[in-house]
Amino acid sequence: MYYAYKYRLKPSDALREELDRHRDICRQLYNHTLYRLNEYQDEHGELPSMTTLRSELPDLKKWWDDLSDVYSKVLQTVVERLFDTLKGLSKLKNKGYGVGQLEWKPPREFRSFTYSQSGFKLDKKGGQTVLSLSKLADIPIRLHRAIPDDATLKQVTLKKEPTGEWFATFGVELGREPPEPPENPETCVGIDVGILKYAHDTDGIAVGSLELSAERERLEREQRSLSRKQHGSNNYEEQRRRVAECHADLRRKRRDFLHKLSNYYAREYDLVAVEDLNVNGMLESPSNSRNTASAAWRTFLSLLEYKCKREGTHFVAVNPRGTTKECAACGVSTEKPLWVRDHSCPACGFEADRDVNAAWNILSRGLEAVGVGHSERTPVETALPTDTDSVSAKRVVEAGSPTPSRNEPRQRRVSRVG
Repeated sequence: MYYAYKYRLKPSDALREELDRHRDICRQLYNHTLYRLNEYQDEHGELPSMTTLRSELPDLKKWWDDLSDVYSKVLQTVVERLFDTLKGLSKLKNKGYGVGQLEWKPPREFRSFTYSQSGFKLDKKGGQTVLSLSKLADIPIRLHRAIPDDATLKQVTLKKEPTGEWFATFGVELGREPPEPPENPETCVGIDVGILKYAHDTDGIAVGSLELSAERERLEREQRSLSRKQHGSNNYEEQRRRVAECHADLRRKRRDFLHKLSNYYAREYDLVAVEDLNVNGMLESPSNSRNTASAAWRTFLSLLEYKCKREGTHFVAVNPRGTTKECAACGVSTEKPLWVRDHSCPACGFEADRDVNAAWNILSRGLEAVGVGHSERTPVETALPTDTDSVSAKRVVEAGSPTPSRNEPRQRRVSRVG
């Protein structure tokens, strides 16, 4: 299993300058490699291989003195980075997207470089943990969580954020295999995501959306202030950093919420069924695209998928078509506009919140996909319209899960599979 562990670096001012120097050398090498790629294509009529351009690095060092100051593996990963970008563009082009030409990277757009396989290690010096980097320095690092003892460090990427902070992201490979999902899952849940409430599930929990209006207002104020500064001045640079800090604050709070919510579902259940949403298509819609982007549904589903794999939980993504219209009790489809928030079946009389009804349909389709049968209880038996707990996003962030606190009675209902 392969994971990424991200930590904050605490370099001194001198180390920051050295990190920036190495980053800029890598940026110049990236631009030179792009130039050589275009030149080779013009001469030979085809793109060179990655091995061809990597083999030129020793000759480059003979006249480019700064390259000798950077670890050789780092220089090789810069060339690999260019070819990985080309592969990504090629895939997009094959899918019908319009793809332009690669351009040279300015300093602000090239923010990271990578040590691969060797040249780095974690060490203890002077009573603190440091990241030792070959041909660079020993940089203090804040290990807020321990890396497992059986983990193998494969690579480390050093990145400078727009706020000016430096982070190290370790690529970690664990020797143990993920646990196998149970053949007959006992605790199952269907999750329907939304805007007004972030998630409704079949266990009667409605998780509120994360309130970030104050953070957005602060961001808008700082952006207006930035627009009044003279571009390139010291005041402009200081204000640009404030705007970057606002963006980072929004991103961290949202990721924290999504991590804790996905972790809860992955650990509490044997099977989790969700919608296989086409989020990119939703973002192209002219209506409500800002709220859709802010909800970060695709990020939530990606986090939930890998955490379910880690915990040995079935993760099932089902076709979302018709989950809101169909009745979870009898299957009759009923048209209802978006502003109608309740489901009332004209055939069987079942009434519920439309998102709860959709969650039950998602769970049913998930159970069918896994082939383990249907839930013994029906939506009508659970009386979900009058037995739904609403949980604020603030509780998820503070407590780490959408469950009631220890002082509150926990009334969890379990889905049994026949």
